[in-house]
Amino acid sequence: MIRVTRKYRFSASHRLHAAGLSDVENAGLYGKCNNPYGHGHDYEIEVSARGPLEPRSGRAIDPAALDRLVEEQVLRPFDHKYLNTESAAFQKTVPTTENLAREIYTRLQASWNSVFPGPWPLLDKVRIAETPRNIFEVSETHG
Repeated sequence: MIRVTRKYRFSASHRLHAAGLSDVENAGLYGKCNNPYGHGHDYEIEVSARGPLEPRSGRAIDPAALDRLVEEQVLRPFDHKYLNTESAAFQKTVPTTENLAREIYTRLQASWNSVFPGPWPLLDKVRIAETPRNIFEVSETHG
């Protein structure tokens, strides 16, 4: 079994603010990330897939096909967007990077079989770095 990981980058902004909490509670919970004007990140994501080597090509995954899927499902919808208002996924969900990672994984998984119709490769995990110190990972067993 081979795991292949591809890296991608996009920039987006967000404000961490939960509708069910007061302004004081939000400020206490999210600190500077609750800035009313939002703030941005240059996200780096890693998308990992796994599978056996395909005998004819000697590869476990077609990287160009994965690149097209990530472009369609991740980069176009999120790059240079204010996630709170420009993404339907975050209209009612706080756009934490944890939630962003889950959303990216869900989007890729939902379209995976249309790009990779056979039993292999499988989407293994999505890893997203918000900053050099804040890194989040979602795997196939997320709930």
